Amino acid sequence: MMNHGFGMGTGWSLIVFAIVLPTLFLLAGLLIAQLQRAPHTSEPAVSDADRILADRFARGEIDSEDYEYRLRTLHDVRR
Repeated sequence: MMNHGFGMGTGWSLIVFAIVLPTLFLLAGLLIAQLQRAPHTSEPAVSDADRILADRFARGEIDSEDYEYRLRTLHDVRR
């Protein structure tokens, strides 16, 4: 009888502690690292052109009608 009737003995525990648990810890670490690298914002990124146009509007160089027209034109070109 194998190990006096106690099943596989230490065989399964060695597999769990030597292979399965370290693999789970490694995968958990990789997942945490990937989540930390992911962007945390759900807002779309503002391009440099949008920012320059908004700055010109804020300084009063262009009026609201001109700003909206140029912004629409800028976004239409991107599509």
